[in-house]
Amino acid sequence: MDSFLPVLIFIVVLVAVELGYFALRSLRSSEKKEVRTRLKALATQDETEGAVDILKKRRLSEMKWLHNLLDNFSVIEGLSRLIEQAGVRHTPGFYILVSLTLAVAGFLAGSLFQPAYFPLVPPVFIILPWVLGLGLFPFLYLRYRRAKRFHKFESQLPEALDLIARSLKAGHAFSSGLRLVSEEMDAPIGLEFEKTLQEINFGVATQDALINLANRISLDDLRFFVISVILQRETGGNLAEILENLARLIRERFKLNGHVRVLSAQARMSAYILVAIPFVTAFVIHLMNPRFYEALFENPSGTYLMVAGVGWMAVGVMVMKKLVTIRV
Repeated sequence: MDSFLPVLIFIVVLVAVELGYFALRSLRSSEKKEVRTRLKALATQDETEGAVDILKKRRLSEMKWLHNLLDNFSVIEGLSRLIEQAGVRHTPGFYILVSLTLAVAGFLAGSLFQPAYFPLVPPVFIILPWVLGLGLFPFLYLRYRRAKRFHKFESQLPEALDLIARSLKAGHAFSSGLRLVSEEMDAPIGLEFEKTLQEINFGVATQDALINLANRISLDDLRFFVISVILQRETGGNLAEILENLARLIRERFKLNGHVRVLSAQARMSAYILVAIPFVTAFVIHLMNPRFYEALFENPSGTYLMVAGVGWMAVGVMVMKKLVTIRV
């Protein structure tokens, strides 16, 4: 076993270096390369050639072999949508390579950390959290960026609705209101409304363009806006008044959410403390008496007790999260 460990470390380091190389290669912007390719194609293009394909291509990776590989998996659609919602520029292949690199690094770190600090603990309980924690970090980062972007979009939405309502009152068309939002407001709402306006200009029906907007930004308040516009176009009514009422309703809900968050702050802090106490206590006991847990790890029943304890802790975390999460 001792002679096999250096070989295993060498293989892990080699895989980590290779994955890191491909990840760093994907970091480089491909805009210059794409511009040079298009200019070269235009310079060598014959006037007698057929029609040029102007459809937008889905790019999963800068590397062709990885793009072809990822194109065979349907789950990549969800990752592509997450990247689009997060507002980042890298491809799904980049984040997959980074995830694999971090997972390999986590395996290596866990393999070195376990025998040095927790020799009595089964390796799976040390290595698996390292691998999962580091491997899932890129996707957790994307979810964080998406949540942050959605929150900013939601905070900008009342002002955008008021802007469209004032444009309608001034006698402009609905598309003019969308253009005003895209030009006057910052990202992300300005960018998303610009995409919707471009779809309309390219011939997509207004109803379909608004539905695409609601699919890109999955917020309830935005869905209310889209539904209101679609119903008004089908049944008639004062759209400016509808948008003003919707903007006022969103602002009042923001106030109520803030009030609820203040009232539930104590319960949320109590939940964090209750979750942290068992792990902190176990770590302190281990520092004070490293042999305290020998009977637990040497007995096969101790492994089942640990698995059951972690499982019930996870159930408790989900229950407490459900209790302190109040939707308005």
